[in-house]
Amino acid sequence: MRKILTLLTVVMSLSLVSQAQTKAGKVSGVIKDGSQKTLQSATIMLLKASDSSVVKLSVADKDGNFLFEGIANGKYRVSVSAVGHEKKYSPEFELSETTASADLKTIELVPEVKSLQGVVVTSKKPFIEQKLDKMVVNVEAAVTNVGTSALEVLEKSPGVSVDKDGNISLKGKQGVQVYIDGRPAYLSGADLANLLKSMNSNQLDQIEIMTNPPAKYDAAGNAGIINIKTKKNKQFGYSGSISANLTQHRYTSHSESFNFNYRKNKVNLFANIGYNKNMNWNRLAIQRKFLDVNTKDIKSNFAQVSRMKNDFQSYNAKLGLDYSVTKKTTLGIVLNGYTNPGNFSNTSDISISDPSYMLLSKTFANSRQDRKWNNFSTNLNMRHVFDSTGTELTMDADYIQYNGTNAQTLVNAYYDAYGAPTETPDTLLGGLPQDITIYSYKADFSKPLKKEARFEAGIKTSFVETGNNARYDSIFSQMPVLDSGRSNHFIYDESIRAAYVNYSRPFGKKLSAQVGLRLENTTSKGHSNGYTYNSSLEKFMPFDSVFKRTYTQLFPTAYIQYKANDKNSFILNYGRRIDRPNYSDLNPFIEFLDRYTFEQGNPNLKPQFTHNVELTHTYKGFLNTTLNYSNTTDIITEVLEQHTDKNETFVRKSNIATQRQFGISISAGFPVTKWWNMNVWTNLYNNYYNGIVNGSPVSLDYTTARANLSNQFKFNKGWSAELSGFYTSPFLE
Repeated sequence: MRKILTLLTVVMSLSLVSQAQTKAGKVSGVIKDGSQKTLQSATIMLLKASDSSVVKLSVADKDGNFLFEGIANGKYRVSVSAVGHEKKYSPEFELSETTASADLKTIELVPEVKSLQGVVVTSKKPFIEQKLDKMVVNVEAAVTNVGTSALEVLEKSPGVSVDKDGNISLKGKQGVQVYIDGRPAYLSGADLANLLKSMNSNQLDQIEIMTNPPAKYDAAGNAGIINIKTKKNKQFGYSGSISANLTQHRYTSHSESFNFNYRKNKVNLFANIGYNKNMNWNRLAIQRKFLDVNTKDIKSNFAQVSRMKNDFQSYNAKLGLDYSVTKKTTLGIVLNGYTNPGNFSNTSDISISDPSYMLLSKTFANSRQDRKWNNFSTNLNMRHVFDSTGTELTMDADYIQYNGTNAQTLVNAYYDAYGAPTETPDTLLGGLPQDITIYSYKADFSKPLKKEARFEAGIKTSFVETGNNARYDSIFSQMPVLDSGRSNHFIYDESIRAAYVNYSRPFGKKLSAQVGLRLENTTSKGHSNGYTYNSSLEKFMPFDSVFKRTYTQLFPTAYIQYKANDKNSFILNYGRRIDRPNYSDLNPFIEFLDRYTFEQGNPNLKPQFTHNVELTHTYKGFLNTTLNYSNTTDIITEVLEQHTDKNETFVRKSNIATQRQFGISISAGFPVTKWWNMNVWTNLYNNYYNGIVNGSPVSLDYTTARANLSNQFKFNKGWSAELSGFYTSPFLE
């Protein structure tokens, strides 16, 4: 009865409004659900933009179409609702003497979550979705993602692996570029890992994995691009959420977050605040043999066991505002920031033996690093729609600032085979500050053409400036003294200017194609000054070195899709990509793990280039099989260089080889029963390396298998569970 009275009231109100106003304009559109199927019998309300009062009520026909006629001039929006779907609002529009009609095109509804008599009815996205040019991971679809960091979510995503140093690989290939909401993070290695650790999974919506991105994206990343999309609320009014998570592994971790959104008329305001406390532990065992340079005979055996603990926190905040200046133009600003304090400790037991494993000496090393990583970024964006066909221009301007500090303490104690001290313990103090400033601007234009074709073009320019002033002090007579041989000041600047064009169109009902071309010009300059040892004078002497590089490259991309029938479709794609050395790999400063093991940058690194080819077959929309082939020249990888006489090992990046990879991957997501859904992903690939390492030729290949399995279970009264796991066979690095 209440529904009938409400309906009569609405009808009477509409009748009065229609009699009082001049009947002039028309409003039309079509309603579809998320799978592009038409929704008939959806309820459509025409609302005044000023106060959301109801002007007219309608119902969609069997094809999902609706029409309002006799509408007075003014500003309006349309609300659409249907059983099992979330309510959706159209953008604000205006009817006037010059614009008497409004065609709202397609309005998509998405499934909603409703509570009915204590039973939760959920229409949930699948964990993995295979799109035309990417794989999509829906973060909230996996129970075990709750309370984790963005880095942990990535580690569980199909085809993605993260090593002990935070380097991300995709399908067995390093060189992945990580984007956040469509914008590059401009970080790699440990710096990128710190950023992803500071992001709570509650902030994430989807992860897009693109092994061969189109020309619109930067050409960097031989393995492809991972785009992390954060949550955005589009409903009108106020909304917010608070979450807290507790995780127990070797240590207890917890995280808390608060999300807020306000949308009304022309304004959309959103904010997010998060905190994360985490601690992890790692045991590293190293076995090395040191060889005579000339005879290659074993001179000594090296054994080390290190126990490492990483304790860190992160505080992060995001504040954004979108403002609709007109119905065609929207301006936005997004402010981001985080601080990530923490400490890293390492205790190592090191034994050095002769060729017959007779113990010669032992070293006990203790090191500690007190770290802090701060970030602030600003994004200004604009979107302008030129016409109802979808022609639009978007622009983004970004400013990003990173500041890091790392105070190190390393203490070594030396003993003989019987445990007697052999020399005075030494102490090394290090300070490794890091400053990164990034400026970026890009503009993208998109225009639909006849016969469902689309043309896209854009430009981008970015500038990165990094500064590292590493200082080491040794302790003598309880006083710190500058360790000249290990200290260094390094400044690196890099600017990239790019332009691209992209064209796509269908050719009949079964065939479609997309081609693109991207041009990138890179200019880089590195400046290093410090001290180097002069053997003839037997002392450290100052040095000052500068290197410059400028190069221009073309990066073509192509996609061809063939739909054989309703069950089978094929996609063939090709792309050329680049991986530039990052600032930390070029920086020649030294970072110590212990007395015998340390990392050092290489300013002579060159970029590596890759050709990627993939063929994907999709069966019934749920089973995807992909064959891939790639060839990389001047591959950048870690090389271990040894100082035999001192039992020391340098870890350094070098251009050492050519890599060839071919492989096959299979993914499938399907319901086993009404209450059990399964997602399976497997990958088998072979990596072959051919090059020169430490002056010796190397030719190696190895076949590796990886697999992910995720099972989602739904029980009565809203309970759900997940059983998941992954497997990686031995692999060649």
